[in-house]
Amino acid sequence: MRRDDLTDADCGIAQALGIIGDWQSLLIVRECAAGVTRFDGLVRELGLSRRALTERLNSLVADGVLAKHAYTDRPLRYDYQLTGRGRGLLPVLVALQEWGTRYVMGDGTLTATAGPDEERRLEDLLGTTPPDVEITSHRDTRLHLTGEDTWTVAFFFPGAYAPKSHGYPPGWGDIPGTRGCTLECQTYAEHYSDFTTLGARVVGVSTQRPDQLAAFAEHADLPYDLASDADGVAAGAYRLPVFRAGGTDRLKRVSLLLDPAGVVRHVQAPITDPGGSVEDMLTVLNERTSATDATGPRTQQPRR
Repeated sequence: MRRDDLTDADCGIAQALGIIGDWQSLLIVRECAAGVTRFDGLVRELGLSRRALTERLNSLVADGVLAKHAYTDRPLRYDYQLTGRGRGLLPVLVALQEWGTRYVMGDGTLTATAGPDEERRLEDLLGTTPPDVEITSHRDTRLHLTGEDTWTVAFFFPGAYAPKSHGYPPGWGDIPGTRGCTLECQTYAEHYSDFTTLGARVVGVSTQRPDQLAAFAEHADLPYDLASDADGVAAGAYRLPVFRAGGTDRLKRVSLLLDPAGVVRHVQAPITDPGGSVEDMLTVLNERTSATDATGPRTQQPRR
């Protein structure tokens, strides 16, 4: 259905559904956000017929949600990339992720701790190469989540605020799993030199604004970058578990270890001991880097 087929011309919801109103199209957007951008990869991930997938891809390209770029001429094959218009759907995907997990797959309980279904989904990241997302750091610079020629410890957390900033929404401490963000950030700071000695950088990610993260980083004297995923770019690429509190989508507590090629090598979820998880991650990194030194680096093809 196209927009001019709809009688409710003044309703943005109706007009949006005229373009992206079927589940197949939304899942195509989900996969493209996660780095599955080629036809055969989309067939494999979604199980759609080639005819149905072709129709929906052509429609999404025509409506400006996707742009296709040839990656080989003989035979002619395309990558399907989200446009700026398509990336505008990322918060929609995040909201659907939260609603589906909480109210359809769950019993409606609000929690900041990943549940069994989310844990299984995160485990599927192991051995994959998600797209290298770019988000804004607390220093107001653009930051790539995957480091060049270095290991990356990316820990995702619900939120941490400087004292007297009045950043925490009402009832924050009553939500299971929200406590411990400051402890987690400070413990990573205490062990920062240990991580860098092993050739890793540390990045903390939440959906807070960059200025809120900057205030907290200054208060806690953090030596590493914090970054804002307020637009849901990382959440969409990694299909991270989220919850909604204070009118804002928040990241549940998850930590990932990525090798220098951007391959996910370790997942921590659920995290019930924020401080202890840092020491556990350091142990895993030590084991991984020692094994790499002994056998040499291995490469992994991205999911396409």
